[in-house]
Amino acid sequence: MCGRYAASARPDELIEAFDVEEDHTDEPARSVLKNPQSPPAGEPDWNMAPSKQAPVVLTRRPRSADADEETVPARQLRMLTWGLVPAWSKDVSTGLRMTNARAESVLGKGAFAKAALSRRCLVPADGWYEWQVSPTAVDAKGKPRKQPFFIHRADGAPVAFAGLYEFWRDRELPEGDPAAWLTTFTIITTAADPGMDRIHDRQPLVLEPAQWEQWLDPDEKDPAYVQSVLDFAEPGRFEAHPVSRAVGATRNNGPALVEPVPESELEGVVDPMTGEVVGA
Repeated sequence: MCGRYAASARPDELIEAFDVEEDHTDEPARSVLKNPQSPPAGEPDWNMAPSKQAPVVLTRRPRSADADEETVPARQLRMLTWGLVPAWSKDVSTGLRMTNARAESVLGKGAFAKAALSRRCLVPADGWYEWQVSPTAVDAKGKPRKQPFFIHRADGAPVAFAGLYEFWRDRELPEGDPAAWLTTFTIITTAADPGMDRIHDRQPLVLEPAQWEQWLDPDEKDPAYVQSVLDFAEPGRFEAHPVSRAVGATRNNGPALVEPVPESELEGVVDPMTGEVVGA
């Protein structure tokens, strides 16, 4: 699964890194949060959590007043809400259960199948967090301790999660009300790489730059192509290190969350590369 990630790049940096043609991040977008997002959407966020708005890259054809005019698709950067709400949902609460979509079943799931064929996106990130269950250490309640790790590309390049997005219409709001539409996304997950599976058995599906254009192409609707990307694996791209348990609270933020914690603070943590238990 992927339930938390770091996304510190600003829109201008993402525009360059992802060859974005149109920046829509300053456009008003409906939020599902009860309180203002912190940090504000579009600002560096080292603790991106479900229900927040996050920068997402997608390709769409611009609307034309002439129905017969064929427009050219453009790569866009937009602020979307994490947690996919299918068009048929009665309310937005569905999104809380759809922050991830499994690569093995996405083409056969009613909530994701149509989006997988025509509404694919990339979710930019620095890396993601995952919690490892200790095989030896327990907490004050006698349960296995969980140690958060930060996982990122070993080459330092930006991470691009494969994702899907969807539009949801609030039927209780009138036509023309900008809040009537909510655009949401989900992150596709796959089996964890060898070594990374010592932290968790799942990881986000991370795509390479050579895959971006075709993955984003809204006219590419071949299920066989989509399945080939869903099956993509290239072990050895990622590194991981233990980080502070402060990341577990969504109110905490800042670059310190991705910094390694000293080995002296670890207890019963399995080194993902060697399998050795540290701080036993």
